[in-house]
Amino acid sequence: MNKYNARVTPITSLDVLSQHEVAQLCDMSQGGLHDLLHGCSLAVLNCGSEIDDGRVLLEEFKDYSIAIIQQERGIKLELKNAPSNAFVDGELIVGIKEHLFSVLRDIVYVKNEIDNNSKFDLCSSGGITNAIFQILRNAKILKANINPNLVVCWGGHSISRVEYLYTKEVGYEMGLRGIHVCTGCGPGAMKGPMKGATIGHAKQRINDGNYIGLTEPGIIAAESPNPIVNNLVIFPDIEKRLEAFVRLANCIVVFPGGAGTAEEILYLLGILLHPDNSEIPFPLIFTGPKCCEHYFKEIHHFIEATLGFEAQQKYKIIIDDPEQVAREVKRGIDDVYQFRKSTSDAFYFNWLLKINDDFQRPFNPTHENMAKLELHHDQPKHHLAANLRRAFSGIVSGNVKDEGVRLIEKKGPYEIKGNPEILKPLDKLLASFVEQHRMKLPGSVYHPCYQIID
Repeated sequence: MNKYNARVTPITSLDVLSQHEVAQLCDMSQGGLHDLLHGCSLAVLNCGSEIDDGRVLLEEFKDYSIAIIQQERGIKLELKNAPSNAFVDGELIVGIKEHLFSVLRDIVYVKNEIDNNSKFDLCSSGGITNAIFQILRNAKILKANINPNLVVCWGGHSISRVEYLYTKEVGYEMGLRGIHVCTGCGPGAMKGPMKGATIGHAKQRINDGNYIGLTEPGIIAAESPNPIVNNLVIFPDIEKRLEAFVRLANCIVVFPGGAGTAEEILYLLGILLHPDNSEIPFPLIFTGPKCCEHYFKEIHHFIEATLGFEAQQKYKIIIDDPEQVAREVKRGIDDVYQFRKSTSDAFYFNWLLKINDDFQRPFNPTHENMAKLELHHDQPKHHLAANLRRAFSGIVSGNVKDEGVRLIEKKGPYEIKGNPEILKPLDKLLASFVEQHRMKLPGSVYHPCYQIID
C-alpha cells in the first residue's frame, strides 16, 4: 500500500496549543498522550479500509508517525507514512483532516479539563454526567433553540450488503422528515443511515445536516470514522460514550449487529427499567430487512428469558418497512418534544433520565471481573441488565480491542458463570452471532474469547 507524508493545518478545531499540552502530546510515557494520539489518528486516517483489527492496523503501518509542529500562526500536524486512502491526488481529504483535529481537541480537553480538574467528581453519578455534558459542549455538539430532531442509530460494522442497503433506506426516509443522525461513527450500520439521510436532506434542501459520530479509543481502530460524519467526538471510555448516546438521543433505532449492539441494547434497557425512568418517553425501535427477522426474534427471546416482559415493552420491532420506521421515529420524537416542553427539560440533553453509577463506572474486562459477574435473577432487572451489559462489553474487548485480544491470547478465553436460566439463552444468542458471522468480518474464522460455564 502506498503511504503519504503531509503537514496539516487545522480547519475547525483547536489551532492553538500551550507548551504544556504539546509536551503531553509528545510524551511517550504511560501518563502521556502520544500513544493515544498516534492510535486514534491512525484510525481516522484508515477511513474506508476493511481492516477492523487494531493490531493488524498498527502492524501494517508500524512506520506511521505523527508530530506536533508549533509555529507563529498556530500548530500543524506532521504525518509520515500515513494510509494513502486518506488522500486524493496527494492532498488529505478535508473531512479526514477535520476528524484529525477533533481527535486532538478531545484528548487534550479530557486530559487537562476533565481528568485533572477537581470540579469533576468522576466517582459520582452527577459528576460523570456533567463531564459528558462538558465534552459535548466543548465539541459544539449541543445546540439550543432547536426542536428535538436527533435519532441515534446502533448496529454492526460488518453487516451484509442487504442489511447495509436497508439502513440507507431507513436513513433516507428519516432525512426526508428532517431528522438528523448520530451513530458510533464507523462503517456498516453506522454509515448507512447517515448516507441515506444526506440524500433525504438534499431533496428537502436541508443544508445543515447533522451527522454526529461518537467513539472511544478502545474501539476506534475497529470502527474507523466514516467520511459522512461531520461532528466527531472521542470519549475516554465506552461507558461515557454510551451515556452520551442516550443523553443526546430523542429516539434510538437499532439495526442488526453483534456483541457490541447487544451491549448497547442491554445498556439502554437497563436504564429504561429503572423505576425513576418509567414515565419518561424514550422511543426505541429494532429494525432490519426480511432476512433479519430471525435475528430480532433471537434478541426478543433473549430479553424475555433474562429481563422479562416489562423489558420487551420498551421497544418496537419493525421488519422490512423503512417508511414505517421513519413515521414511528417522527411520532416518538413528537412525544419527546411534548414531554420535554412540559417538564422544562433541555431538547439537546436528556438531564431527567436517571442513570445509575453501575452503568457509568468503567468496567475493566479482566478474567477475574468477567468470572465474578452476577448473572442471576435474584436482583432488580436493571441491575441484571447492567451485569449482562458488562458480559457483552468483555466479549467486545476480547474480539476487537487490542488490550482485550492480548489478554485472551495470554490467559485464554473468559469464563462467564451464573444461573443456568441466564446462561442458556446467553449461550444460544452468542452462538447465533457466531453462526451469522456477526463477531468478525465475513470469511474470517472466529475463535471465541469466552466460555459459558454452567
